[in-house]
Amino acid sequence: MYLAIDTSTGTGVALVSANGEIRASRVLTDTRRHVEVVGTFIQEVLAETGTTAAQISAVAAGMGPGPFTGLRIGIAAARAFGQGANIPVIPLVSHDALALEWYENGGTGELLVTTDARRRELYWSRYSGLDAAGIPVREAGPALARPEDLDIAETERLGTAGTAPHRVDAVGIPAGSLGILAQRVRAAGRPGAEDEALYLRPPDIAAQGPRKRVS
Repeated sequence: MYLAIDTSTGTGVALVSANGEIRASRVLTDTRRHVEVVGTFIQEVLAETGTTAAQISAVAAGMGPGPFTGLRIGIAAARAFGQGANIPVIPLVSHDALALEWYENGGTGELLVTTDARRRELYWSRYSGLDAAGIPVREAGPALARPEDLDIAETERLGTAGTAPHRVDAVGIPAGSLGILAQRVRAAGRPGAEDEALYLRPPDIAAQGPRKRVS
């Protein structure tokens, strides 16, 4: 069994069997309630399937891209579960789960995935299909851009003869597809993504200077 956790946009948790079947999943698109629901979602998918922590072989962790505050909650939950159950954590690019879902549902050709980065910007990744192991082939990204700049860059890349990729502007990451991706990555002997959160911009934390003394 694979437990998949992602909080790069909303909150998604799923349990996927060793043969890639989604056994249970939970999703909430609200981007402000990660702390409230991630633990509850983990408990619910385990209870729904009658699964114990000892039956989980690995945890899939969505590493983003995503905003600092929300993203780190899911990563911390995945690492805590993995450490407690003494099982590996497989870091994955969250956009790859969206690409996997789209191609598995019959999509063909190039795909452009975007998610909200706030500040009037988008996180984006571009894909060309699935490889022989059923893993999305990411040709570019994840990266950060303003919508108008992304449109200009894609127009320049394609030129006059190019066909624009299908575009998915997502509001959530399918945790079930993230779990399936983890199963395929592990079966293929791939290392997964870098074990670092993909914030793609500095956190909104300013260094504080010395406090003024009040007399």
